[in-house]
Amino acid sequence: MSVKTVVVTGGSKGIGKALAIQLNTSGHNAIVLSRSNPDIEGVTWIRCDLGDRESMNAAVDQLNKTVSAIDALVHNSGYLVNAPFTALPYDELERSYQVNVFGPFYLTQQLQPLLSFAHVVGVSSMGGVNGSAKFPGLSAYSSSKGALITLFELLQEELGAQTGQTFNILALGAVQTEMLAAAFPGFEAPLSAEEMAEFIYWFTLQGHKYFKGKVLPVSVSTP
Repeated sequence: MSVKTVVVTGGSKGIGKALAIQLNTSGHNAIVLSRSNPDIEGVTWIRCDLGDRESMNAAVDQLNKTVSAIDALVHNSGYLVNAPFTALPYDELERSYQVNVFGPFYLTQQLQPLLSFAHVVGVSSMGGVNGSAKFPGLSAYSSSKGALITLFELLQEELGAQTGQTFNILALGAVQTEMLAAAFPGFEAPLSAEEMAEFIYWFTLQGHKYFKGKVLPVSVSTP
């Protein structure tokens, strides 16, 4: 097995942390970008706030000093707010787009020298897929996840042939994470973070062989 260097954003908890643990225990070089330390033995942590450009610049500088190439980049970070459209504070809307769209855009742009032939995976939501069921209270979250989908489709067309990079989106259904529990108290999702991470682990390392510029629904229901 060849050791891969995989960067995971939002890896301090939930799906991202479970993914980093699986990568590490499988012998790969997992690097987590997050605001808080995931405290995983053997995993490199670089502090990064996707809502702060200076923080992202510092993380990019540290990555350039740490690795010579990145084999896969998983944009797992997400910001979920559940609020009525008419009562949604502007700062919550802004934060949603900063974390869910602007951060992945900027990090991917700034890390280009390290990403030749890399698999770049965007973790989106079924709520961002055109034609899927939409739920009240998720205007900021679902619309930003829809923007991420369109961004990745464009990046495949613009960068794929030039750099050998592959861009794919996983549109997840409900997964039991701290973020989901905070937004929807009492709701129980059909999959745990660890179960979803198992699939994302495989897809990150192998999915580029089968998919290119695709949006894949990963949901046990059909919203």
